[in-house]
Amino acid sequence: MPFELPELPYAKDALAPVISAETIDFHYGKHHAAYVGNLNKLTEGTAHADASLEDVIMAADGGLFNNAAQVWNHTFYWNCMKPDGGGEPTGALAEALARDFGSTDDFRREFKGAAASQFGSGWAWLIDNGGKLEITTTANADLPLKHGQKALMTCDVWEHAYYIDFRNARPSYLEAFLDKLINWDFVAANLG
Repeated sequence: MPFELPELPYAKDALAPVISAETIDFHYGKHHAAYVGNLNKLTEGTAHADASLEDVIMAADGGLFNNAAQVWNHTFYWNCMKPDGGGEPTGALAEALARDFGSTDDFRREFKGAAASQFGSGWAWLIDNGGKLEITTTANADLPLKHGQKALMTCDVWEHAYYIDFRNARPSYLEAFLDKLINWDFVAANLG
């Protein structure tokens, strides 16, 4: 069964003015869709054709890994945001952030710093690493799953994620992501 481009969890203009419909058209409609198309071409007629996306990621390398991981990363990223997001986390998530980073503000500062300093294309992640929350970054298509870590949240720092709206101001994009878009409910659900 071919892999499918998942529906966005909101309308393509729902994140505006922070992330424009034009960015979504390119990022989701072109980049994410191309990863799905490439993945289907690479798996057609192979043992991976009926595998789960996660199984393909764990078994693959090279181009197959890159496309499978980018399908997963982007799907996860879209769910990490919501219209009128941001604000403060609550409950067990807020407690875990305070326990492992000192405070939510300390987490935001560390996350922005890690994401801003990721050289080139990649991702910044909040992960659960054996019961401790940590921030990590990965280059290109790499993701925590490949390293035995559980992703709770991600921010795409490839330029196509923000260049239309923020040009080369990655720090401004990161601040807007955390202050206005982050879907704390999704992050908390991942903490489980």
